[in-house]
Amino acid sequence: MHCSSPKMVCETKIVADEHDAIPGSIKEPMMWSAGEAKDSSASRRDAVLIREFERGDQEEVRRIFYEGIMERIPNTAFRGLAQQPRTQFFYAFLTVMCFYVTKSLALTCCAPLALMGARYYYSGKVIHSYLDHALHTDMADIEAYYMKPAGSCFWVAVLDGRVVGIVAAQGHEDDNAVELRRMSVDSRYRGKGIAKALGRRVLEFAVRNNYAAVVLGTTAVKMAAHKLYESLGFRRTGRNEDYRLPGTSRSAPERLFFQIRYSRYRLQLREE
Repeated sequence: MHCSSPKMVCETKIVADEHDAIPGSIKEPMMWSAGEAKDSSASRRDAVLIREFERGDQEEVRRIFYEGIMERIPNTAFRGLAQQPRTQFFYAFLTVMCFYVTKSLALTCCAPLALMGARYYYSGKVIHSYLDHALHTDMADIEAYYMKPAGSCFWVAVLDGRVVGIVAAQGHEDDNAVELRRMSVDSRYRGKGIAKALGRRVLEFAVRNNYAAVVLGTTAVKMAAHKLYESLGFRRTGRNEDYRLPGTSRSAPERLFFQIRYSRYRLQLREE
């Protein structure tokens, strides 16, 4: 299996929009419209092309990846706290202890602000470490990491002549599964179905290369990302409430002020 052999695997412009098209027979490829995929009158300017990564895409791909990951800083610091009841309880305990020790209402009122400030700082610190790791590993040389190895590929979504989304597929021969990785869409072009089109491109790749399943792991805080995976047919298979991001140290302050949930998903394409 290889991304560029046979050619039909990576030159398909977009996979059909019907949910049941992936596990069964592959339907005719089509252009993806930013509105309804079935609207044949959609203008060319609204058409999103999913194509293979090319060397000239590197700068835009890294930009989209970087900006997408940077959004995780406020999301994990603030929105992510809503998913962590034990951390909420611990912060409340620290606030009460502040009043017990200082007997100062002013300092006690400042304690939650200080805790949230520390969460934002350490979220930034951890995520920058993760970004540095990613930008010096697979995202440093996409062609070598995804385009050359057998059973892997990297695609970009192009709208109005510019790269607006990215996704990768990395094959794992040991369990006959392909991993969906690095999916991200430029924030200015979201809500147009681009992420779903990219996800379907990976599913089509997996089917045509005879993989038994597609897997992914995500630390996304927004529920929209999880609903997207579920709409593609993925089912959650596991969850880690305090995940360690690759390339990070997990020092004591980082463990105290940065927690992130990691969810594992799987789409079984066929039984082995």
